Amino acid sequence: MELKVNQDNCLGCGVCVISCPVNAEISPENAGGNGSKTEEVVTMIENGFVKIFCADKCKKCGTCQMFCPCDAIWVE
Repeated sequence: MELKVNQDNCLGCGVCVISCPVNAEISPENAGGNGSKTEEVVTMIENGFVKIFCADKCKKCGTCQMFCPCDAIWVE
């Protein structure tokens, strides 16, 4: 299983970044929508789109997919 992103669908809203439990664990400031202070997180918003940084840290829980309003991120 692998985390996938469709940039064409992404609105850059950041809901997937904020909802990710791994991101919250690594970078608690993410939960407040302030953006991560490290690139050691699973995902971050960069240039208006979600970008996968550390795919190997993804636990494949599907939380990002569940909260994404435009089906731009999923576990395959």
